[in-house]
Amino acid sequence: MQIAVRGLRKRIGPNRAISVFHIDQPSNDFNSLFEVLHADPNSYVVDEPDVYPAAIGKSFYEKVLPAGSVHLGWSSYAAVWLSRVPTLIPGHFISVRSTGTVRAEFERQAARDWEAFLALRARELRPGGRLIVVLPGIADDGLSGFELIFDQANAVLEEMVADGTITSEERSRMAVGGHPRRKRDLLAPFELNGKFQQLNVEDFAMSEVRDAVWEQYDRDGDKGALATKHALFFRSIFVPSLACALSPARDTNGEVHGAFADQLEQRLKRRLASRPLEMLSFVQTLLLAKRE
Repeated sequence: MQIAVRGLRKRIGPNRAISVFHIDQPSNDFNSLFEVLHADPNSYVVDEPDVYPAAIGKSFYEKVLPAGSVHLGWSSYAAVWLSRVPTLIPGHFISVRSTGTVRAEFERQAARDWEAFLALRARELRPGGRLIVVLPGIADDGLSGFELIFDQANAVLEEMVADGTITSEERSRMAVGGHPRRKRDLLAPFELNGKFQQLNVEDFAMSEVRDAVWEQYDRDGDKGALATKHALFFRSIFVPSLACALSPARDTNGEVHGAFADQLEQRLKRRLASRPLEMLSFVQTLLLAKRE
């Protein structure tokens, strides 16, 4: 946002008001967001008295802003999350490790949700507006680069069932509601005539993302630090979704989710330390424009 604001200032001058709307689920910790905006020396509001941040607590699979009101939109990784989990995943928790009819269900849901996301954003953009969407990618062979850590975490969940930490019923309900798309999936809505809902693709790029944690391990050989950082990455992104499958009946004091996350993280850390792995992933970036 700081880069965007500075770029706009060169075009519109120092005094024109700029509103920045942060969109997320109502359960998001917006207090922390505004604390960072207020206190961080790199915040985009620093030295910008006419920049006005605000937050809207809604799903982006709904209307979130008035029609024709947005000059510039930015979505970073969020659109990988589906509007719903279309089916459970026998033997795993993540769609990229599913096959057959289960994988097909996730593909269909991802396609429907992508078109819905684009249609809603097209409505909100002003003519001439731009939308940048950054997404985790998968290669043409269907691999995301995170398969090894997913499989290690899946093995940890099986351990937790075996020793009674979680029940088999809880484990069977665990499914992460994210599904990365291939390049062809992202561009499919634009195939007919080069546009979709008044949007056209101005640019597309797919890049490999190196594992900075692995590069540090290459330099210092510290397996513990490597395992800790990878386990924390998994915990922060995926464990909240898994914890939703825990039975509410036994979370009488609100501590079960935290204990589950701690156990999963520690067990995963031990596995990763015994088998260091590099996570090479992919990022896709689309620049979309709404026709004048």
